[in-house]
Amino acid sequence: MDRNTFTGLFLIMIIIAGSVWFLKPSDAQLKKEALLQANLKKQDSLKKLGTSATTAKFDTTAKIAAATVDSAALKSPFGATINGTEKLITLENKDLRIKLSTRGGRIYSVELKNFKTFDKKPLVLFDGDANKFGFSFGAGSANVNTNERYFTPSAEGLQVTGKDSSSITMRLTYSPTQYIDYIYNLKGEGYKVGFTIKAVGLDNVIANSSSITLNWESSLHKLEQGHTLDHQNSYIGYFDTERNYDFIGDTKDDQKDIADKKMQWVSFKQHFFSSVLISKDGFSKSSFTISTDTSNHADIKQLKANLVLARNADGTFPLDFYFSPNHFKTLQAQGHSLEKQINMGWGPLKFINRYAVQPVFNILTQFNWNYGIIILALTIILKLVLSPLTYKSYLSMAKMRVLKPEMDEIKAKVGDDNPTLLQQEYLKLYKKAGVNPLGGCLPLLLQMPIVIAFFRFFPGLFELRGQSFLWMHDLSTYDAVINFGFNIPFIGEHLSLMCLLMTVSTLIYTYFNNQISGVSGQMKYIGYITPIIFLGALNGYPSGLNYYYFLANMLTFLQQYVIKLMVDDKKIHAQIQENKKKPEDKKKKSGFSAKMEEMMRAQQQVQAKKGK
Repeated sequence: MDRNTFTGLFLIMIIIAGSVWFLKPSDAQLKKEALLQANLKKQDSLKKLGTSATTAKFDTTAKIAAATVDSAALKSPFGATINGTEKLITLENKDLRIKLSTRGGRIYSVELKNFKTFDKKPLVLFDGDANKFGFSFGAGSANVNTNERYFTPSAEGLQVTGKDSSSITMRLTYSPTQYIDYIYNLKGEGYKVGFTIKAVGLDNVIANSSSITLNWESSLHKLEQGHTLDHQNSYIGYFDTERNYDFIGDTKDDQKDIADKKMQWVSFKQHFFSSVLISKDGFSKSSFTISTDTSNHADIKQLKANLVLARNADGTFPLDFYFSPNHFKTLQAQGHSLEKQINMGWGPLKFINRYAVQPVFNILTQFNWNYGIIILALTIILKLVLSPLTYKSYLSMAKMRVLKPEMDEIKAKVGDDNPTLLQQEYLKLYKKAGVNPLGGCLPLLLQMPIVIAFFRFFPGLFELRGQSFLWMHDLSTYDAVINFGFNIPFIGEHLSLMCLLMTVSTLIYTYFNNQISGVSGQMKYIGYITPIIFLGALNGYPSGLNYYYFLANMLTFLQQYVIKLMVDDKKIHAQIQENKKKPEDKKKKSGFSAKMEEMMRAQQQVQAKKGK
């Protein structure tokens, strides 16, 4: 650093030091500044104090207003039940864990202890505030909704185990001698919960106290893997006092009012579990609503029922709840025809499943086999029962196959321009040969109701739930070999291996069946369309159902192989030639042939009139 630079820096330091010294405020100025800062702080504190005082005043006003509203409400009937703290009380036995809420005195949640959801979580039928149970009534100038009022329990934390019975009362108090009781009874095991509504000393308080309208609402949780079947099998079922069962909401959102029939019980049914409310004397009027909240993927559907219930002779409203698996024997043992809510099909299908398939299945389950083996045994029994029809169908198709060369000759002579004449010539051939062209179709048509009956039987079969066989971890739902992670039109989000095997076996069966029947031309390709349709339709159905159809195809292959050894085309051809030699008057004319001849004659007469 040179001399000039050093001298410049030294002078700058002197100037800065002199400025600090000479510009320093005096003591009077410092006191004045301190006083000013103190005043500013005081003003700021006053502002904050003023704001706090306003808020406090507002809060106080709000509390006074609330107190005034509460005071007015407290003076109204059941006013003391408006405010309270919700508490949950547990009732538990071997099969159920039920939580009761002091808010509404209702059943808050129901857990079936011996079962799990598809993802191995506790199986809770419903819980939370989306579920309601109570009734509204007029009392003085007030409208009281029990679902919004606070009840007082007779005991808290009560649990029931073993074979003992227990009872708990939830009380909605009007006065020490006037109240409404919800009385719950639970035995040491089983799915029944006794429920009685008892109103004491309120005839002069409650308007129209001889009957009440119960409002029951429930949001059904997703319990099963397959959304399609779970959605289709979740609905409201009802059974009237004339012993007729019906349901709504299986395929679409719906609403229904019933005033001309008394309902004995109403069921909020899911695929494999149900919540049922039973009245011995019946509900005089009923209104049902079922809807789907598409934004809520955790629940399947929302169900509502409004039920009018008359008071019993002893002044009570006796009811029963059943929270049960949809197991046929279990429901049947509970009585009240609860097993009717298991959908076994319509018309003749229901009788086939109820009185034929179900008893045979129950017998097979007594051997304690794996359910995959039971389905195999059931399929073998079915095939043996239907084997006479299968044999007649095969024999008739063999006759038509033998006649096909002669039919082709007739077609070549007559041509396609005159279909009426062509059919007449065919009929003459059938008559001479003693062959019924529908002989192969009729046995198949007779078998169809039984085949379709199984389509309804397996999807609703509770016994298959959670049962594994081979690679199928649960026979009651689909066995996804591929999960796409996105939806593919016609197929869905997955591909079921057993459904794929069933489709392939059906295509093979169709090919061999065309060979047996001698079908040619475009007709032989039509049979290949149905299996492809089934691939999309049954891909989301239980693997147990697809397994049955696969077994049925395999056993049909075996049957046809055995029958083929028994049926000789040369012998059939020889028999047909012998039939042709018989006199016309000695040939037995089938009803089909007679009707066809009559139709042909009528058609010829119509054509003759047109020609004139």
